[in-house]
Amino acid sequence: MNKIKDFFFGKCSSYAYSIFTVLLAIIPEKCFYYGFFYVDWDNSIIVFINRIYLFLLVFAIVTVIYKLYQKKRNYVFIKEKTFIIQIEYGNIIKINKGKKVINFDECFTTTIGDNPCDIKRDSICGQYLSEHPDLNIQNLIKLNGIKLAKGKSFYNNQGKYELGTLIPNGNDLLMAFGKLDKNGRAFLTYKEYIKCLDKLWEQIDIYHGTQDVYVPILGASITRFDRPLSQQELLDIMINSYRLYPRKMNKPAKLHIVCKAREDFSLNNIFGID
Repeated sequence: MNKIKDFFFGKCSSYAYSIFTVLLAIIPEKCFYYGFFYVDWDNSIIVFINRIYLFLLVFAIVTVIYKLYQKKRNYVFIKEKTFIIQIEYGNIIKINKGKKVINFDECFTTTIGDNPCDIKRDSICGQYLSEHPDLNIQNLIKLNGIKLAKGKSFYNNQGKYELGTLIPNGNDLLMAFGKLDKNGRAFLTYKEYIKCLDKLWEQIDIYHGTQDVYVPILGASITRFDRPLSQQELLDIMINSYRLYPRKMNKPAKLHIVCKAREDFSLNNIFGID
């Protein structure tokens, strides 16, 4: 039912109605006497039927153009009075502007490998570590006065940091994300994810200055949750969490959420996009 409603009353239909209205205003009525349809009927009936044909033609052309546009676009906006979110396809590692958030685990592990406790080479964290082989997390932690969280990690009883905590490294913001189980694998409950996002927005408010901030869809790779969550669902959670947070980045600074293209994911399925 919603798909039918969107088809006839969505953005695409609105564009078609607008164009059709303009055409009716500029095309003389007598043109409809011999337009798409002509029989020896009353002129008013012929005009009415030809106008229906015109609308169907406009609607078909606009629909095709709009669907092609949706298929090809690489970014969308959510614009509200005080803030802008830009959701875009890309690789956050390759972005060289603004501030970008790179998610680690709660212990800021830096060992790349294939063991369950290692950082996977093709993950965002793994790519970042590969590009910064001399990164010294402990020095950055001391330099920025970052304190350990209460308790210990389940993995090897290591010291851990509050989820959502950011450590500045130039324009990069290294983030504590993902609790570790006894095997060193990242996992989160839904409630922990929401709490982590609240902490992240708070930290971004501290560190972004006036620059845009780029964040990946957190948890969309190998993080395990207590319920199935797709990339599309994780994105919706991030957007709603940011909407509810009271201290957002003021315009013109934007929050960018960087996504990976996947078969089960589409920018067109995001609620409230422009």
